[in-house]
Amino acid sequence: MAATSDSNANLSINLPMKLDESSKAHEAWDRSNGYLSTFMLISLHLICILQVGLALITLQAHHPKLRPPACNIFLPTSNCEKVSKGNVVFLFFAIYLLALGNGGVKAALPSHGADQFEQKDIKEAKRMSTFFNSLLLSIVVGGSVSLTFFVWVQDNKGFDRGFGLSFIAMFLGSIILVCGLPWYRIHVVQGSSAIIEIVQVYVAAIRNRKLRLPEDPSELHEIPIDSEAALLQEFLPHRDVYRWLDKAAIRSGNIDQSPNPWKLCRVTQVENAKIILAMVPVFLCSIIMTLCLAQLQTFSVQQGATMDTKLAISFNIPPASLPIIPIIFLLIAVPIYDRILVPWICKFTGIPTGITYLQRVGVGLILSAMSMTIAGIVEVKRKNVAKHHNMLDATPVLQPLPISVFWLSFQYFVYGIADMFTYVGLLEFFYSQAPQSIKSISSCFLWSSMAFGFYLSSITVKIVNRATKGVTKSEG
Repeated sequence: MAATSDSNANLSINLPMKLDESSKAHEAWDRSNGYLSTFMLISLHLICILQVGLALITLQAHHPKLRPPACNIFLPTSNCEKVSKGNVVFLFFAIYLLALGNGGVKAALPSHGADQFEQKDIKEAKRMSTFFNSLLLSIVVGGSVSLTFFVWVQDNKGFDRGFGLSFIAMFLGSIILVCGLPWYRIHVVQGSSAIIEIVQVYVAAIRNRKLRLPEDPSELHEIPIDSEAALLQEFLPHRDVYRWLDKAAIRSGNIDQSPNPWKLCRVTQVENAKIILAMVPVFLCSIIMTLCLAQLQTFSVQQGATMDTKLAISFNIPPASLPIIPIIFLLIAVPIYDRILVPWICKFTGIPTGITYLQRVGVGLILSAMSMTIAGIVEVKRKNVAKHHNMLDATPVLQPLPISVFWLSFQYFVYGIADMFTYVGLLEFFYSQAPQSIKSISSCFLWSSMAFGFYLSSITVKIVNRATKGVTKSEG
């Protein structure tokens, strides 16, 4: 993969182009009429889908006929009823609406915020890094409210009120987004879909696989920069990497003014495809880290449900609130990192963001591995305590083990710091390296890797359970 320079420069370098008065006026019009942007329309539609999903799941949690009667799943004598088929469909429909809306909003809003800063300007590039740190901080603040106040409301007042509060919060957020429409900087992408153009490169490269590459890269197909067709087009210089993709731009015979893009592609198209291909190793690394996150959000909560959760004589921390531990660390660490450590490190490295994006990701991956090591050690200790007190078959929550839940804080602390480095580093990396035409969806690489990571976590758990089925009493 192409190395990232110390200045965090793009893998792609746009050739400078002069803007005439009409293009400047066009840009000004885009700024003042941003509400016409396709991006904003899609974002608002996704927010509406998310709100509908929240409304439906709130309705099901409130209406007794849409859910089975309350039941304590931790009591061995409980005879819990299964949800009926119609209500299952209703539940999953609401959940899938939540996933669709939430996934779209998470992918679009970070890129929209980054679009408000000019990446080639040093000061604005630093502000963009601060924006990503602030984005993480805002997510952490929202998560802390959700894991404390919302969880308390759900446990004491009912899930319907907890979901209702989420709906109200989302509604207020959409109002704030709409109020800022006149001031947003909107980047309108010209031409066809960038995703389709990248697919065209692979199709054309396969079709032209038997053709011989020219020794001079200038013989590859590209629109002349000084031609009328080059207006508002992006131009990238040829790089001597992944040469097999260059076959998509080999000229053969007479070239029409409008060649078939599935047989002949521009050099810029090919370079965009190379950039995306170079991002794949980082994408795969982030999947592994998300596997660690999935374990912390699932298995560690199950661990906590078996441990002593007392904070005071009359107050116990709910197991669902355990992820508040890394969030508390992040609330403290993110401002310190952005306001103190980054300026200090910048004095030595000369990089506006302190260290490069990939260095942040590397530090996060190392720390996440350390977190899982600590988690394994703590689990061994928890099991030894259960064996020593003859409580291997103890009922979770009702029969807590004599070991404090705050033993889990060590692994949560290390992973919280890892998340601060990796989350922001990946967002900045995917946005900065993505071609201009797909920057608006670049953050979806992060969320896609997280989805794959959670699936991989489920597969890992099933493999371990199947491998240990005949060894443990719980059959896995």
